[in-house]
Amino acid sequence: MLRTIKPKNARSKRALDARQPKEVEDPRTAIFVKGTHTGEVLNNVMRELMALKRPDAVAFNKKNPIHPFDAASTSVASLEFWSGKNDASMFVVGQTTKKRPHGLTFVRMFDGKVLDMAEVGVESWKGMADFKTPKSTPGHKPLMHFASELFDTHPRFVQLKSMLIDFFNGEQIESICLPGLEHVISITCGPTPAALNNATAIAYASRPTSGTEDTSNFPKVHLRTYTIKLLGSGTRIPRVELTPMGPSLDLVLRRHHAADPELLKQAMKRPKLKKTDVEKGLGKKKKNMEVDEMGDLRGQVHVGKQDLGKLQTRKMKGLKAGFDEEDNAADAEDSGRPRKKRREE
Repeated sequence: MLRTIKPKNARSKRALDARQPKEVEDPRTAIFVKGTHTGEVLNNVMRELMALKRPDAVAFNKKNPIHPFDAASTSVASLEFWSGKNDASMFVVGQTTKKRPHGLTFVRMFDGKVLDMAEVGVESWKGMADFKTPKSTPGHKPLMHFASELFDTHPRFVQLKSMLIDFFNGEQIESICLPGLEHVISITCGPTPAALNNATAIAYASRPTSGTEDTSNFPKVHLRTYTIKLLGSGTRIPRVELTPMGPSLDLVLRRHHAADPELLKQAMKRPKLKKTDVEKGLGKKKKNMEVDEMGDLRGQVHVGKQDLGKLQTRKMKGLKAGFDEEDNAADAEDSGRPRKKRREE
């Protein structure tokens, strides 16, 4: 456990404040950790992934006896220690064994604790050097494309999609400049088996949230990277061509560890929006509320149709029903009586 550090000057205080939780997160820093046995394939694959993740990537060159899925080991404590020491929120652990060759484990952290984990196996791969094509600039945010209904229905593929988005996602941007889009990462699945055609989150809710699961019928996950080339089309929208850039990976799903519900609830919690953000139209749209050209928030109130006959008013004689008839009868009676003279002062 890291000790609490008190800042001694303004510079150290700014460094500590930069590590505090923020409404808009910084790009996730990923640490690449080698296990006790990795091999040439895993070393090359981790090097290729680190090239896509730069400059938000940290490499541990020494081998470490770390097994994230082993509950009896101290691997989780080591990950939490490294996360706090390097201000990193993701890990990529490479480990190859006879039972699970060429295994990559993606570990996601929250508040210095392990949130969830997903293990994949590398079936085949091609590096950037195998494609004699132009490469993208390091540090550019990629476009991501997921082509399969399983990424929206099956819990295992939904977790993998979320993990890859957090891994490759870069700096938060408000607008997109077309010349700044240099590469796209496409993740597709092989043919979906008949047993997974009607996969839904409800149908798989009773499955175990961690440990081993029969993944033999799961389709392979194909990760491909392309560079984007914008060509003239005679219109405002350019014609887009994709050129393979590498790396190219074929992955299979293996073990996983789902997030704890309470910890996931804290991770998904969003801060209350400021008044200025609400005026800009951010957050959940409120009914019958709009922002005018001057930036003022205006609301519209709907009132049902009112029956004015039942409206409660001041009880005056002149407002009573049938007052005209009573008044005429009173005038007729008074016509035969002498009127009193007004008292003169």
